[in-house]
Amino acid sequence: MEPMGDNIDVHLGKRLRRRRRLLGLTQQQLAGACGVRFQQIQKYECGANRISAARLWQLSEALEVPVGYFYDGLTDAAQREHCANEGEAGGEMFAQKETLDLIRAYYQLGERPRRRLLDLAKSLNGDHEIA
Repeated sequence: MEPMGDNIDVHLGKRLRRRRRLLGLTQQQLAGACGVRFQQIQKYECGANRISAARLWQLSEALEVPVGYFYDGLTDAAQREHCANEGEAGGEMFAQKETLDLIRAYYQLGERPRRRLLDLAKSLNGDHEIA
């Protein structure tokens, strides 16, 4: 069993990689924005190196997200890992080109159209909460 710190480092690295890719940035471009070498970004993304608080702040600025973005889903990570071990799709859908294209297009929209598109998608899926 991995120590909890290692799981957090891996989770932060995955979130870092996902956001960098969504923005269409290379590791080299992100490294330049943060004043490190691209190899350091590689190590962060695979969880081999721990990201300091100051570096996490720089990364959040460069990737235009709040620092909390990197921690989103951390409490669910163990559950997803369990599901993946049981053969569930888990995060595989985020590896599909179609998913990344859709997410990129979504974030190119303004805030209001994004909300409308999200509402539409929920309505098509029948995912309404009944008040």
